[in-house]
Amino acid sequence: MFGRVPKKSDNTKFYEVLGVPKSASQDELKKAYKKAAIKNHPDKGGDPEKFKELAHAYEVLSDPEKREIYDQYGEDALKEGMGGGGSSHNPFDIFESFFGGGAFGGGGSSRGRRQKRGEDVVHALKVSLEELYNGTTKKLSLSRNAICSKCKGKGSKSGASSRCYGCQGTGMKITTRQIGLGMIQQMQHVCPECRGSGEMISDRDRCPQCKGNKVTQEKKVLEVHIEKGMRDGQKITFEGQADEAPDTITGDIVFVLEQKKHPKFDRRFGDELYVDHKLSLTEALCGFQFALTHLDGRQLLIKSNPGEVVKPGQYKAINDEGMPHHQRPFMKGKLVIQFHVIFPESGVFSPEQCRKIESVLPMRPSKHLTDMELDDCEETTLHDVSAEEVKRRKEQRQHRHREAYDEDDDDDESAPRVQCAQQ
Repeated sequence: MFGRVPKKSDNTKFYEVLGVPKSASQDELKKAYKKAAIKNHPDKGGDPEKFKELAHAYEVLSDPEKREIYDQYGEDALKEGMGGGGSSHNPFDIFESFFGGGAFGGGGSSRGRRQKRGEDVVHALKVSLEELYNGTTKKLSLSRNAICSKCKGKGSKSGASSRCYGCQGTGMKITTRQIGLGMIQQMQHVCPECRGSGEMISDRDRCPQCKGNKVTQEKKVLEVHIEKGMRDGQKITFEGQADEAPDTITGDIVFVLEQKKHPKFDRRFGDELYVDHKLSLTEALCGFQFALTHLDGRQLLIKSNPGEVVKPGQYKAINDEGMPHHQRPFMKGKLVIQFHVIFPESGVFSPEQCRKIESVLPMRPSKHLTDMELDDCEETTLHDVSAEEVKRRKEQRQHRHREAYDEDDDDDESAPRVQCAQQ
């Protein structure tokens, strides 16, 4: 049903977040969520991260399909895309679906004070075809902004701050200028005094650790698991690991896989591998065998069947030796080999050798000319013409044709027009 069966992971966390047993009914889930969400709502001074966890847990467990997957396989299965993926809703939307926008009075004030979501950070991650074939784990060190641990993101020792008088606490300043008679232009820009925060902290009250910036730089090491069969352009997401900021839901760090070009193999059509191999004319006609080193280091013996003739440009495939399927890595696509036959140089064979070769090859399809017919023919000499020369001449001919059409159009426009008057 789901392809690859994922490893079972923790399937009790969401129940513990809501404080209910695994046997809880939908009504019990609703009651537990309502009570905990009101207590932890940011507008009531609650913990924003706890509020987000409650919404995520309720969103999964209130959906019968997601709950069944979670109970069987855990949270990792949802992250891998089973059952439609993990959480995608804003926690405030889920809360307001119960209470409406004016849960704490003031009409829609709750929505107006909603936390904004921080931006996602996207990184390109270059990977080799071997890494996509075998799977691997990369450890990456990143720098990010983190809420200051000393002042808890307040920027001051005791949380003392005052409203910025330059922008009246809005974080933005509006300037006007006259651009013409009776015309005024308004421009909005970040307040230079508070740098968009809307508040001012005196030098003596600034947090000594973050210097009033509310965030500090930290190094973070992420382990990026590249699974077998992943593709170029596929995304690996670390939820809530981007830059932190006060009163902001932390964005995600997203790695986009970027496959490097391989010197021998070429991945096509999702799970097929293509490779070119050159054969001599003798091998193409009389048989061949060679060892092909695969992406995992194995040596594959490739050989032709007895009496088989391989034509130039011919394709042959080996089942189950291509790329692994991402969701079912124990299944693989095809390995396709295109053969290129290398012919001998001119003058290699003597007349005697040519007669021996001709004796074992099929007879020539063309008839032999008589002496009289030969006397009537003019003798010619063949010379080589490269494919590049043929291509160049074709382009020149097309260019001349276009010029001729353009000249015809110019002649039509310059020709005098004859107008007939009705009698």
